[in-house]
Amino acid sequence: MNDVFSTAPRQLLAGLRMFAVLTVILGGIFPLVIWGVGQVAFSNAANGSQIERDGQVVGSKLLAQEFDGPQWFHARPSASDYDTTATGGSNLGPFSDKLVAQIEERRARIAAEDSVPGNPVAPAEVPADAVTASFSGVDPYISPAYARQQVARVAQARNLSAERVTALVGEHTQGRQLGYLGQERVNVVTLNLALSSK
Repeated sequence: MNDVFSTAPRQLLAGLRMFAVLTVILGGIFPLVIWGVGQVAFSNAANGSQIERDGQVVGSKLLAQEFDGPQWFHARPSASDYDTTATGGSNLGPFSDKLVAQIEERRARIAAEDSVPGNPVAPAEVPADAVTASFSGVDPYISPAYARQQVARVAQARNLSAERVTALVGEHTQGRQLGYLGQERVNVVTLNLALSSK
């Protein structure tokens, strides 16, 4: 019995020393090393992949923004209204009547918006990513099919040729990661930024 009481202070002191050492290493040194590596090797990504124009930050390549009007390419719908402080999905499942109604309403609205004289868009032709929100609600990417669907509307609104706008979409289409992961995608934020300078 006396052995337990005589060794307890030593064990407590050893535990406190280990706690202090691990706090310094894992709570101070390790985060500083990781931060330093990020700043040196991946500076742009580590600082939020910010997009600057005329010396001002106008967005991030990683976060969608809402672009209103026919002159812009539109991003996917957002359950959080593109609010980066409240990101998330709608939590509506595939058998939700509310979700089905939202998708049908979006499909009809987007088909009507993207239809221009000489280039009608039927609701059945609207790609899935145009009517479904991403899990985060701020996904900056759309499919090349959805981008191509919007070309005629954007070209007409900006008085540009459809060929020029299609070429711009092609310039901003990214391939699969490592050649086989994911799908081809178009970053709406960088595409609209390039479009604004035309």
